[in-house]
Amino acid sequence: MTKSGEDAIAMERQTNGKELSFRNIRSSFRYEHLAAGMSGGIVSTTILHPLDLVKIRFSVSDGIASRPQYRSMWHCAKEVFKADGIAGLYRGVTPNIVGNGLSWGFYFFYYNTFKVLLGDGSLNPQLSVSKYLLCGCVSGSMTIAMTNPIWITKTRLCLEYENQPGRKYRGMFDALTSLYKENGIRGLYKGFVPGLIGTSHGAVQFLVYEKLKHWYRDKYDYGPERKLDALDLIAMSAVSKFIAASSTYPYQVVRARLQDQHQKYTGVADVVRRTWRNETWRGFYKGLGANLLRVTPACCITFYVYETVSHHLIHGMSES
Repeated sequence: MTKSGEDAIAMERQTNGKELSFRNIRSSFRYEHLAAGMSGGIVSTTILHPLDLVKIRFSVSDGIASRPQYRSMWHCAKEVFKADGIAGLYRGVTPNIVGNGLSWGFYFFYYNTFKVLLGDGSLNPQLSVSKYLLCGCVSGSMTIAMTNPIWITKTRLCLEYENQPGRKYRGMFDALTSLYKENGIRGLYKGFVPGLIGTSHGAVQFLVYEKLKHWYRDKYDYGPERKLDALDLIAMSAVSKFIAASSTYPYQVVRARLQDQHQKYTGVADVVRRTWRNETWRGFYKGLGANLLRVTPACCITFYVYETVSHHLIHGMSES
């Protein structure tokens, strides 16, 4: 064979390789995961927002006399309900629904895309621990970069106390525009650094969840097209969330305090230093009980809705 013929074959192989690679990348984009993740986030947030509000208020309760002090999470919930009724327990719900819907939707979308790219090309590959953690951290970083402004507005709306004068936010859009006018883009990304650190939370959670699912499917010889039972999904999601939430909770306290409009901190190091000085290690775990009470059922609802919707969109529609 002539050299020109060999060059032509090599060029053709290279071209086919590029086409195959592009086809693999394109086929890994499954928007069913986006729709299913958004559905799960919206349903769980709508049901459990009051627990989120209580967790935020309790985690920033650091002894400032100008705002209410709560003896317990139950006391916090009773005081809010006494002052404003059920509407008080749902303060900040709009950015929470928007933020959770987008966050879960994009997280599942990015995570499953990277998982397929790093795997063997199948829809549900088994990866190494390091690759699962990489998928989780990258997906979390991309998601938090998109949604951080929404989380700040949620935190600030949740921290507008019932009997405190000077409440200034009329809603989510008003809070966003006010934050931008006050501090520009930097104001919308307060707490972004601990948010990036917090991607470890999602990475740990999805690692445990994926390992449990693969272990269960291997044990009972279930294929990827078979939907797992509701109780099995709930148990796996609860275990994964409990492990992730308990191991990474301190960053959430730091992040909430950075976003608190009633206190001024110079940065993450300042929050850590002052929290340790005033409250020792206990300050970093304030609100953990409320958080576990909230995030564990929220995770179970989110993952069950996600698995149900995604299974219907991917497998149910292909079978019909």
